[in-house]
Amino acid sequence: MIHPQALIDPSAEIAASAEIGPFSVIGPEVTIGEGTWIGPHVVINGPTRIGQNNRIYQFSSLGEIAQDLKYAGERAALEIGDGNVFREYCTVSRGTSGGGGVTRIGDHNFFMAYVHVAHDCQVANHTVFANCASLAGHVRVENYAVLGGFTGIHQFCRVGEHCMTGIGTVTFQDIPPYVVAAGNTAKPYGINITGLKRRGFSAEGISGLKKAYKLLYKSGLRLEEAIAEIKGLVDGHPEIGVLVRFLQVEGRGIIR
Repeated sequence: MIHPQALIDPSAEIAASAEIGPFSVIGPEVTIGEGTWIGPHVVINGPTRIGQNNRIYQFSSLGEIAQDLKYAGERAALEIGDGNVFREYCTVSRGTSGGGGVTRIGDHNFFMAYVHVAHDCQVANHTVFANCASLAGHVRVENYAVLGGFTGIHQFCRVGEHCMTGIGTVTFQDIPPYVVAAGNTAKPYGINITGLKRRGFSAEGISGLKKAYKLLYKSGLRLEEAIAEIKGLVDGHPEIGVLVRFLQVEGRGIIR
């Protein structure tokens, strides 16, 4: 299943059912799992571990060293789970010692063309990155987040689960779970109601999140006061508990 015009380092570990197209280059210390398809003209450097049933399209570069002036050649890795899609020209860097040494991507994520995931990022599961969305270093993206085309996320920011960004969004702060964000710089525009309905959230759960959103953004309360009020809505609403836990983590502050 390996094209004769692909270049494979002898130390690479490639599952029997994996496919590698012509002119692709697989470097040392790369592991590729069962059922993963790698198209032509792909470059993968190690240490990189890629799981099962991924699809990696032409001209993508995975596992290259960090675009970080502090990187000094230390050993660092890239870990990719199962069922991900990387469309044309995607780039994902390995980690650095300053960020834990590993860039991680979970399962069933969809990266459209020209997406960039920088060193030490942590991407969870079932996310969608539209064309040209980019993460700077050390960014965390949680489950089911959707980044619109040309979204830019500043280093060390967090992107909460089930949130969505509009095209051309630029954020220098954290985007809370369930929120729709847009603009440069990003502002909140309500709850991601359509996305939540598609993922099976109940009408009662969505109503509770709307109340939490109003406390956070429409009440005039300071953040600490809003969190205290939102905690009163948690009983019977686990999705609001997710929001509270996110808000209680100290980071770059949230968009407001």
